[in-house]
Amino acid sequence: MNPLTENQIRASFVNASRREAGQAVLPALDALDWDRLEYLGWRDRKAPLAAYVVVEVDGEPVGVRLRSADAKTNRRRPNAVCAWCEDIVATDDVSFYVARRCGAAGRRGDSVGTLICTDFVCSHNVRRRPTTAEAGTDVDAVREEFVERRVTGLRERSARFVEEILRTR
Repeated sequence: MNPLTENQIRASFVNASRREAGQAVLPALDALDWDRLEYLGWRDRKAPLAAYVVVEVDGEPVGVRLRSADAKTNRRRPNAVCAWCEDIVATDDVSFYVARRCGAAGRRGDSVGTLICTDFVCSHNVRRRPTTAEAGTDVDAVREEFVERRVTGLRERSARFVEEILRTR
């Protein structure tokens, strides 16, 4: 992912008001390893149910404000597979996130939801060493190709989610 500034991130939000975008608590941007991110995602420290993702769509950053029904609750969530990274190993920290659609559809209350890693660690998950169940017995021989397929899939699935938010029915 291309490095972004605070102003670029705040200007990229498509389903948040200027006030919501301005009040978002951003992560420490200078501490991020941008070369190892397929998207930027974080939970708002001051608003426990609010979260944000910025995904590149057609080379441009598109920011989306999300809401989680369960990211900060203390009750145990059932194991699930993240719809973006599809990691079969880390299934215990996945939350259901909902995003308001853009424009009039969003003002009517239309939204889109999906399961995503609670702390948005998908970029890390797709780079983990494949298991023998995933890659067979010669894991080292196919690791690079396997990881590249997972990275490409993560980019495609996250962009498709954002494109669905942009769609005004």
